[in-house]
Amino acid sequence: MRILTRTDVQQAISMRDAIQVMQDAFAQLSNGETNVPLRLNLPLEAHNGIALFMPAYLKKSDALAVKIVGVHYDNPARGLPLIHAVVVALDAATGRALALLEGSSLTALRTAAGAGAATALLARADARVGVVFGAGVQGRTALQAISAARNLETIYLFSRTLDKAHALANELRGRDNVPNDVRVLDNSPENISSAVQQADIIYCATTSATPLFNGADVKAGTHVNAVGTFTHDRREVDSQFIKRCNKIVVDAYSGALAEAGDLLIPMEEGVISEASIYGELGEISGGKKDGRTRADEITFFKSVGNAVQDAAIAQAILQRAQELNLGTQIDL
Repeated sequence: MRILTRTDVQQAISMRDAIQVMQDAFAQLSNGETNVPLRLNLPLEAHNGIALFMPAYLKKSDALAVKIVGVHYDNPARGLPLIHAVVVALDAATGRALALLEGSSLTALRTAAGAGAATALLARADARVGVVFGAGVQGRTALQAISAARNLETIYLFSRTLDKAHALANELRGRDNVPNDVRVLDNSPENISSAVQQADIIYCATTSATPLFNGADVKAGTHVNAVGTFTHDRREVDSQFIKRCNKIVVDAYSGALAEAGDLLIPMEEGVISEASIYGELGEISGGKKDGRTRADEITFFKSVGNAVQDAAIAQAILQRAQELNLGTQIDL
């Protein structure tokens, strides 16, 4: 069994390659070529957290894995990561455990790569200005993902913690296709409104319970990714924005209709219905449905996360790690 640390995971695969892995994984999901139970959510009220158990099997690529995640909302105040996770990759033919992968970095990678796949399929080809909300682990890969999907010139970065945002911007400027012009701004309504009005791509990577921006500020032709929240009572975009969307795309119908507060709350308000969802991302990456068809379309990708992402990216990381001799080999 191979043990792969955070550093190993980050070294094993590029964002561009991860985006391609996600396009294929989502296509398998939408084609019915996977076995993915709805993830088990185990609330931990006494600890202000939740435990998640996410198995998946991709029949076409023969990828099998299970991810175990802990999301504890008090952790940042303790100086700990919000999310801890591990992924166990298994041999589908024998059931043998092949690898144990550090899961927080893997989750950030596959989440951003999924949004990167959506950006590649839905954002305007001439997109030049990005806005990212969140400067945590997810924010880091968000910058990389939208920069890999489009040739951006400027990215506005917002975070509740300016020091963390400045550190992230300084780390990534000019690296991994990220533009040199990354501007860190405080979360004043004026700054947010101005940046959103300029944005061609918006990426929401927070755990906010309330919308991050005014949907009226989003210009025609903008693509928005919202990947930070995954419960029915939290949302990063408002109902006004949802009402304006020309195409609403989800990672999976089942997960979105069970967990996506960004969509469920507007449904409860009568703003949209289930029929308002245009399709799954895999229907677009698999060629069943069109992506963007007009320059002025407002497109929205909502992801609550799907275990096919973990199994697919774990398989790709493990294959590359074996080639590069990354990690530590142990006998259980």
